[in-house]
Amino acid sequence: MGVSLRRVAAIELGGSKVLATVGTGPGDCAEPVRIATGSPAETLAAAAEALDRFRIQGLDFAAVGVASFGPVFIDQADRRYGRIGGTPKPGWSGADVLAPFRRFGVPLAIDTDVNAAALAEARWGAGAGADELAYVTVGTGVGVGLLVGDRPVHGTAHPEAGHLMVRRPPDDTFPGACPWHGDCVEGMICGPALKARTGADPSAVAVDDPVWGLVGEYLGQLCQAIVLMTSPAVIVVGGGVGSRPEVLAAARRSVERRLGGYVAGFDAEARLRPPGLGPASGLMGALGLGSGLGAKLG
Repeated sequence: MGVSLRRVAAIELGGSKVLATVGTGPGDCAEPVRIATGSPAETLAAAAEALDRFRIQGLDFAAVGVASFGPVFIDQADRRYGRIGGTPKPGWSGADVLAPFRRFGVPLAIDTDVNAAALAEARWGAGAGADELAYVTVGTGVGVGLLVGDRPVHGTAHPEAGHLMVRRPPDDTFPGACPWHGDCVEGMICGPALKARTGADPSAVAVDDPVWGLVGEYLGQLCQAIVLMTSPAVIVVGGGVGSRPEVLAAARRSVERRLGGYVAGFDAEARLRPPGLGPASGLMGALGLGSGLGAKLG
């Protein structure tokens, strides 16, 4: 069919929307198709139909990469590979994400949206050329994707570093919003936690509100743990909350203070960065997955 081995289909499966495109990398992709996330059957069928339309337009593809919200089974030896784990999102627990794409007869790859974003930022974004990179997103939840040796990190499950516990300042009496752990990182700084703290949507909270310094403090604790465990060259911080300049500035101060000079030469200004790909990190990461990293016939 004359298909470029580099042209792949990319699907970013999010809790509220799905994006689909075909291409080879940033700047060489079809205009993404946007689909509202509804039931698994409707949503995944619509995503597969979008890929059908790309093929009709002459944009054939040699693989499909999927960057999915979690939890999702990504151990290829697990019979549940490609399925969503237990989630509060109605109807999605156990959903087989890869099933609608098998009919294309091409290799399939799936990973978490944050691992995919880490891959994209290392290939084309804020950490271009880095073999070790972390991607932290702070929004509705707190997710962490890790790249070590230019490969996304996971074992029998994927990293859930957003649920690490934190040290609370004495004057922070907020109980936490995580239904599993209360005052873990996610429970203290995710979007719903900030709404509970302030009574407002985070996008409406003033830039100089003290809550942003508190968010940066807890984010710095998370980044300290990441630095001590994996020593990434770059930590990319994104998401609707994490990408705020005042939050990133506070996180840089927090991580340097908490490392206390122990990691020689650590420069938070240089190593904690906003996404180079902006909101496209996840979709470009799906494209990166499909272009060969870990791709297999799913």
